[in-house]
Amino acid sequence: MSRSKTRSSWLAHLGGWATAVAGFALGTSAWALQDQTGGFVPVKPGDITQEALPAMPLIYAAYAFVWVALIGYVFLLWRRLSRVERELAEVNARLANRR
Repeated sequence: MSRSKTRSSWLAHLGGWATAVAGFALGTSAWALQDQTGGFVPVKPGDITQEALPAMPLIYAAYAFVWVALIGYVFLLWRRLSRVERELAEVNARLANRR
C-alpha cells in the first residue's frame, strides 16, 4: 500500500473518531442540560443569584480547541510541504543526471 493511501486512511479513521467523540459529548451535554421539571416553571426575580451555566469555561475551551486545531493544521501543512520539496529536489537531481 502506498504511503499516501496509508496516511489518508489513518486521517480518515482519526476524523471518524473525532466525529464520534464530538457527537457523544454534544449528546451528553444536551441531555444534562435538559429541563428535568417536565414543563415551564416561571422564574421569580429573587431566584436568580448566579448563572446556571457559566460561559467563560466554554469560551476558553472553544478558543483552546481552535488554537490546537490551527496549530495541528499548520504542522500537517509544514510536513507535507517538506515532503514535496524533498521530492522536487529528487526530480531535479534525476533531470540533472540525465543531461
